[in-house]
Amino acid sequence: MSTALMKMWISFASMGFMFISIIFIYLSRFKLKGILKVIVTILAYIFMILAGIIILFVVLSGPVSE
Repeated sequence: MSTALMKMWISFASMGFMFISIIFIYLSRFKLKGILKVIVTILAYIFMILAGIIILFVVLSGPVSE
């Protein structure tokens, strides 16, 4: 698998993390209560931070010349 294709799949994983975090934030704000709300919120923000770090890596690693 080429480097460019690997970066594409990594960025897709990051977009998936963003989508999961959006669903978790929606659930925690409107559907859940109590300690479960806090746990889901923490997970959502962890997924969002991971997605941001991965996208930052993909963008700053530059173009691939293969």
